[in-house]
Amino acid sequence: MGFIVILVGTSLAPTVADNVALAQTNTRTGGTNVTNITGAAFTIIGLTTLFYVLGVASAGISVAAQGLRASGLV
Repeated sequence: MGFIVILVGTSLAPTVADNVALAQTNTRTGGTNVTNITGAAFTIIGLTTLFYVLGVASAGISVAAQGLRASGLV
C-alpha cells in the first residue's frame, strides 16, 4: 500500500506545483495575470508544494522503516 502512495504522490507532485503557481498568480483561463494575493498568504500558498512533498517523503521513510523492522535490522 505504501508504494502506491509514493508512486501516485510523486506523479502528482508536478501537478500540485503547477496549480500552486497558478494560485499564486491568480490566473484565470483566457484571462490576464492579476496578482491580488500578497504578503503572508502568498508565502503560505507557496509552502503548499513543500509540505505535499514532505508528506510523500514521510510515506517513503515509513515504508523503508517498516521493511527494516520486518527484516530484523531495526
